[in-house]
Amino acid sequence: MAGSLEDIPGVGPSTAKKLRDGGYIDIVSIAVAPIAELMERTGLGLETASRVIREAREMTKIDIISAKELYERRKGVLKCTTNSRSLDSLLGGGVETQALTELIGEYGAGKTQICFTLCVTCQLPPERGGLEGGAIYIDTEGTFHPQRVYQIAENMGLDPSSILESITIGRAYTSDHQMLLVESLSSEVDMSRVRLLIVDSVISHFRGEFVGRENLAERQQKLNKHLHTLQRMAEAYNLAVVLTNQAVADPGQFFGNPNKPAGGHVMGHACTHRIWIQKGKQGSRLARVIDSPSLPEGEARFMITERGIEDLEPEG
Repeated sequence: MAGSLEDIPGVGPSTAKKLRDGGYIDIVSIAVAPIAELMERTGLGLETASRVIREAREMTKIDIISAKELYERRKGVLKCTTNSRSLDSLLGGGVETQALTELIGEYGAGKTQICFTLCVTCQLPPERGGLEGGAIYIDTEGTFHPQRVYQIAENMGLDPSSILESITIGRAYTSDHQMLLVESLSSEVDMSRVRLLIVDSVISHFRGEFVGRENLAERQQKLNKHLHTLQRMAEAYNLAVVLTNQAVADPGQFFGNPNKPAGGHVMGHACTHRIWIQKGKQGSRLARVIDSPSLPEGEARFMITERGIEDLEPEG
């Protein structure tokens, strides 16, 4: 919403500076912040932090609302094309804002290629299926290749240099660094110009740093906090948040698919739409909805080309 931090009742220049230094640059980011987190990042006391959050929530009207009000608010949800009609149809029209869309698959399944394509298509105007906004790409495995994005944009007939200028890259080297990058976005990036946030992959550092069952509880607690931060950002800034996740072998699975998504129940509960991506025949890819509150079960087939993600070429 419009307005400065000083517009919050009781917030003067000193408190506003502490809030901005802590990464809270607008009223919405304060309204959705947990009290403990805001206190830790700003140094404000419990009473002051509680009052500031309460006033911000009152100004943004984001607390308890009627189902009708929620219905009207949901009309503001936007859809971003993947450049594949088949995959868009599976996703109910494309990747949606105010939601976490999880792409799950083994190495080489095509998750990152979908993300590269979305970095381009999100900048298209709405009449072409885009969100007319920039993208933020949190790269945890060093897989972001600007040359590939350049190629996709060029083959779509777009200006590659302009496309790359509207993509902000954050290279995360540890799980703490990854969480810090996401938490600092509101103070480092003009969020009003961003419509897509990608974390590729969301689980990699957490799996690598917390090895063994004795560290599982701590890992899941940190991962849960990270995912909730992403959820709040998706809703507060009307972002399409896309997370890639790894597939891990389940030694207890004797029938069917022996693989399962990494991250356990924490990932399952946090993500809005869970999409499984796997390799198909003759270089094709298969996407399946494995969990979603609104998308029916289904499948979509697509291929990876110079234009990123595209529908399969018709046979014959």
